Amino acid sequence: MGRVTGTPPVPPVDLPGTLGALRASGYRPRTVKQELRANLLARMRAGEPRFPGVVGYDDTVLPEVERALLAGHDLVLLGERGQGKTRLIRALAGLLDEWTPVLAGSVLNEDPLRPLTPASRALVAEAGDDLPVAWLHRSLRYGEKLATPDTSVGDLVGDVDPIRVAQGRSLGDPETIHFGLVPRTNRGIFAVNELPDLAERIQVALLNVLEERDIQVRGYQLRLPLDLLLVASANPEDYTNRGRIITPLKDRFGAEIRTHYPLDLDLELALIRQEADLVAEVPEHVLEVLARFARAVRESPSVDPRSGVSARFAIAAAETVAAAALRRSGLLAAGDAEAETAVARVGDAVSVTSTLRGKVEFESGEEGRETEILGHLLRTATAETFRARLAGLDLSGFTGLVADGAVVETGELVASADLLRQVGTVPGLAKVLDRLGLGDAPTPAQAAAGIEFVLEGLHLTRRLGKDVTEDGRARYGSRG
Repeated sequence: MGRVTGTPPVPPVDLPGTLGALRASGYRPRTVKQELRANLLARMRAGEPRFPGVVGYDDTVLPEVERALLAGHDLVLLGERGQGKTRLIRALAGLLDEWTPVLAGSVLNEDPLRPLTPASRALVAEAGDDLPVAWLHRSLRYGEKLATPDTSVGDLVGDVDPIRVAQGRSLGDPETIHFGLVPRTNRGIFAVNELPDLAERIQVALLNVLEERDIQVRGYQLRLPLDLLLVASANPEDYTNRGRIITPLKDRFGAEIRTHYPLDLDLELALIRQEADLVAEVPEHVLEVLARFARAVRESPSVDPRSGVSARFAIAAAETVAAAALRRSGLLAAGDAEAETAVARVGDAVSVTSTLRGKVEFESGEEGRETEILGHLLRTATAETFRARLAGLDLSGFTGLVADGAVVETGELVASADLLRQVGTVPGLAKVLDRLGLGDAPTPAQAAAGIEFVLEGLHLTRRLGKDVTEDGRARYGSRG
């Protein structure tokens, strides 16, 4: 991936349009790292958010990132998959100035007061104060490359452009160079994702960029003092397995920062709420079950800890559960049942144990037991949520529903109205729904979600029996 693209914002009309007007405005050149430092300090002093959208790092990773930026260090983020490394790196661009003056038409984003190439210096000398000045938005000052085995030095640094040579320019003319992604991000931030996957001989090409701040293209006698912040991400395991960051390159990064998964349940929930694109209502207690489930999978001895369990696991689980609720709503609308509002129930989470197992790397001895392991962890997460949410409540009204051999049937395609008719008026239901955050006047679908959660929790705590029919319906009854 190269520079993030999109419709570029239009510069304000009051910005200087010529080199003379730029000088008259009091503009003074500063490096990218000086710019980041000043803007970061300004946000700190104003109490403004520095990294919007980054969850769970306020007291751990972000202070280290801020120290690196204030020190003017290039940095590498180390962490397992799905820890938000790319999100954090992209957030750095928000600390750049909103608009930056550049030489119009320069592929290197050259500062009009500090042109780099001989051609640009000649242009400035010729046009003088009448030289047109363009303005670059900060969103266009960020470049990114996913390290892949086929990445070449030409991709990153540049190579000879045979078309320009064929047009009559001499082979030693710098104008024959087609610059790569790194120099094209001059005066910005360049990120290399999964740096260890970059071939070692290609990593060598970045040594001069990090230390001497210049580039070398084949045999050209060319020195371009690049101005950029270089940021990389890597999985710690990649240092010894899939690849490694060569020692001279590691030494040139000023800061090495470890990322992590959310440290507590509230942060896990906040991340799911922020990132999940839910097509139906998912009550808070169901989201909590999924957050606890993701954390349980991450901590399970049956799961390979070296690969990690991405935050995308819990996000995808929430989206799958919401989709199950929407599917139920759609299917029941085709029958005679009353209109079904799409609200997720805890029973909808069962489907994620099969659809999301591909996101988890299990230990080699667990082959064939993946769905069984995930199912057990999901039940554990449901029981923990049940205890945390409803501890101390009198739930005898629910256990009384199955007295004298009666059963309560629920499941993926059981309508909310059907479930409510089966249970009727349940003592203590209002307190349960209040504890679950479903409000004083819940809809039938919300009430059904709360009732199913209680029934499943009572089963998991050995106070109700449960049978699952061939068509996937759950029948709760007394323990016999």
